[in-house]
Amino acid sequence: MKIKKVKINRIIVVVGVILLCCSCSKMENKHHMDTENIMMEETGETSSLSGVQQDIKEETALGADKIQPEKGNIDFELKIIKEANCRIKVLDVEEATGLAKKIAAKYRGYVSDERFTNTNYSKENRFTIRVPQNNFDIVLDSICKTAEFVNFKNISTIDVTEEYVDITSRLKTKLEVKQRYETILRTKAKTVEDILMAEEKLSKLQEEIESAQGRLKYLGSKVTYSTIQLDIYETIIPKVQSEKYTLGFLDKAKKGLLFGWSVIEALTLSLFYIWPLLILGIFGFIYFKWRRK
Repeated sequence: MKIKKVKINRIIVVVGVILLCCSCSKMENKHHMDTENIMMEETGETSSLSGVQQDIKEETALGADKIQPEKGNIDFELKIIKEANCRIKVLDVEEATGLAKKIAAKYRGYVSDERFTNTNYSKENRFTIRVPQNNFDIVLDSICKTAEFVNFKNISTIDVTEEYVDITSRLKTKLEVKQRYETILRTKAKTVEDILMAEEKLSKLQEEIESAQGRLKYLGSKVTYSTIQLDIYETIIPKVQSEKYTLGFLDKAKKGLLFGWSVIEALTLSLFYIWPLLILGIFGFIYFKWRRK
């Protein structure tokens, strides 16, 4: 009987430990769910902005932009990027380049880069002009009028209004969400887990906000200032050199001096090759003189 009672007591203790562990696990899960619900309620993810803010949550987890803001209430004027590519022939490249720069400066434009090349057959200058969009046509036409011949003139326009509106709308929504998470971090985040969760979402939102702001800045610059790629060139007729070339007095004198020096140098070097003959000749001459006496 005692053995049975001991076994029963052990079974009761084991069951009690299992129930206690399950209870602790449920309490922890409940605390985690309560924390998530507090953050979602404060950012409006569960009620007023459930659709958009649920996309924010998915965006934080997957790293993808899934916000679909309403664009009907946002009114923007057209955002058009205008670019031109033109090649013209002129009588004088330097003069035409200076005139093109004066025309650009007159209409508040500037030259962003320049590449000049000069060969035996042509001179060519390629440079880029940035000019306010409302002065684009008059600057391009004024420069083309200075040309002797226009090889080509290509104008292209890109409508980025939809992209501009879309990025602006998304940026506005992201800024609002960021503000809500900052409020949570200041007021509702009590535990380390809550703080880390809010900071992680804020960090990813900040990266997306900076990316959107950079893209808007780039589009704004391209829209405000149009681009003209200009290629100015002139042809050069190479001078034909005469077939017969006559040396001048100084050239002839220099050539004579060099020839005389080469003769002296050759004679001097030849003495080093015939020195045995010279010695024999000297002894022969001495012997001949002695015999005659």
